[in-house]
Parts: sequence; structure tokens; C-alpha cells
Amino acid sequence: MRSTPIILSILFSSTLFAQTIGGSSVFNFLKIPNTPQLTALGGTNVSVTSADVGLAVNNPALLTKEMHTQMNAVFNSFYAGINAYHLSFAYRHEKLETNFAWGLTYFDYGKISETDPSGNILGLVRPNDWVMQLSASRSYLQKWNYGASFKFISSNYGIYRANGVALDVGVLYTDTANLFSASLVAKNMGYQLKKYAGTEAEELPFDLQLGMTKKLKNAPLSFSFAAHHLHQFDIRYNDTVFNNENSFGINRDGKFTFDKVFRHFVFAAQIFPVPQIEVSLGYNHLRRQELNISNTTNGLNGFSMGVGLLVKKLQVRYARTHYQNNTGYNQLGLNLQLNEHFGLGKFGERIGW
Repeated sequence: MRSTPIILSILFSSTLFAQTIGGSSVFNFLKIPNTPQLTALGGTNVSVTSADVGLAVNNPALLTKEMHTQMNAVFNSFYAGINAYHLSFAYRHEKLETNFAWGLTYFDYGKISETDPSGNILGLVRPNDWVMQLSASRSYLQKWNYGASFKFISSNYGIYRANGVALDVGVLYTDTANLFSASLVAKNMGYQLKKYAGTEAEELPFDLQLGMTKKLKNAPLSFSFAAHHLHQFDIRYNDTVFNNENSFGINRDGKFTFDKVFRHFVFAAQIFPVPQIEVSLGYNHLRRQELNISNTTNGLNGFSMGVGLLVKKLQVRYARTHYQNNTGYNQLGLNLQLNEHFGLGKFGERIGW
């Protein structure tokens, strides 16, 4: 495949597209996990080879023929009446030897009163964000899969509106004999087409991610490791007052610290007590450190968990991730296999395992 060297060159040169962190980018809702399995795995995971088209929306290299005619529908319940919805669908074109997927994620922020400078109510505004994407993937030899996703992004906050385009590119290596998989993904390479009124164009939340997953041979257990923002070493939020108050301001002069490195990592594990049940656990150190409040208990900040019921044509998953003081949000997802030609393995087993 002549396209493989091109994809690899894009991945390794992708730092040219953006270097933004700490809320300095536009369309940051793209960082929120779209499917329960991803949420349960810590919010960042690119190497779990589950037959879940929702994970393929996050990493196009995970899109495989086993997902043919699979539909994924997800509902997220956030704070203050904010809800998010996701729908995706996969299709395998045999003549082209290519897998395709379509996905839509929509954030509904409810109703907000629109007022003039004097406080007079002029009406109601329904702010929203959404992203639609098309993905394609192909295999190379027996152990490689590569893919790309093109995204159109839109934000609507009353008179303030913006849109943009982005590209995700991923490469996956799977060693079925050793129950091992690894993937490298460049996410959100793109730019803002339309700016919010009265603002300058901003960069998208680019991220370069690497992940590895290993399943134990003689136990129903797998472990995952993911590293994000590989293009930038120090990703701590640069708020001097906050950092000093929370002891995060130590050694911000570029010296090596354990915390700087550890914030790039997300750890996860999955347990399969029986083939039909999937239990997922995750820990995101960056999320915990940025959401912790000093001089108080912070509970399960940064931790996430989920459970799934997997049968031949149906996957039902629930995930919960925690923020401050044990307050979290819930996510419910349904995967439905509409065609048996490829379909899932027995009881929705992992691809290649």
C-alpha cells in the first residue's frame, strides 16, 4: 500500500498543525469521549480492539470489517441539564476492501435567556455544539490497519457561531498470537473556517496519542496504557496563582518532574468474568490533578468505571466518570448489529482475540 508511508509521515510531522493546551483552543468539546467504553477506560484509549464502532469514531484505525452494519447510539447526562448524544454507523465495501463509518455527536446546553445590556429578556437561545465525521480504514498485511476521519465541526451560541474542519489519522498494530495491540493517532489536525463574532481564529485541540493493550493469556483480564499530548512535554495548566495555591507551581522552569510526565498517562483495565460481561476501569492523572481542590477531599476524581453486556447482535454499556467530590456523569450506549454477514464473534468477543 503506497498510502502507508504517507500516513506515517503525517503522524510524525503532525506537531506542525497545533500546539494548544489548557483551554487555549477552540471546539474543546471534541475532547469529550463519545462512547461509554472509552469513558470507562479513562477518556483516552486508542488501542483496545473491541468490536465497538464507537471506539472507531475515536480512532479510525480501529474500524474493521467486523463492524459492518453496526450502529452505535449513546446518551450522556452532564451537569445543569446539559445532554450529549452520539450516533455512528459502519459499513464494509468488499470490492474496495475498505471500511467506512459515519458519526454525529451533538451537545445540547438547554435553554438560556437572551437579554439586552439592561437585562430585558429578548427571548431564548438554545446553544449547541456538534461534529459530523466520515471515516475510512484499510488493512495492510496481516497485522496492520490504518485509517482517517474527516470532521466538520460547528458551534452555535446565539449570535456567536463558528465552524471548522479537522482530520484524524491512525495506525494500528495487532499481534493476535501474543494478544497485544498498539496504536498511534494524530487527532484534530485542522483549522477554524468561521470565527466567532469579534474574535480571532483559534487553533483546534490537537493531540498526538499512543496506546498499548495487552491481554493475559490465561486470565480474562487485559491492561491498557495510553499517552496523550506527546507533542508537548509540560501540559500543566499555566495559572500561576492556582498552581502555587495547589503546590503545582514547583519546578515550572523546565526541569524534569514526575508530575509533568505522569500527566500524559491514562491507565485502564478490563475484566471479563464471563464472555458476556465486560467490566472496565480507568484512571486519568491529568484530570485528577486539574480538578482536585486543595484542603478538601477529592474522592474519585480522575477515576472512571463501566460495565457492558455483550451478546451476538447487541452490546449495552454503561459508564460513569468522576469529577469533584464524587460528582460524576453517566453515559449509556447501545450497539446494534444490523447484518449477520460479518457480525461480531461469539458473544461480541474482541477482534483478533
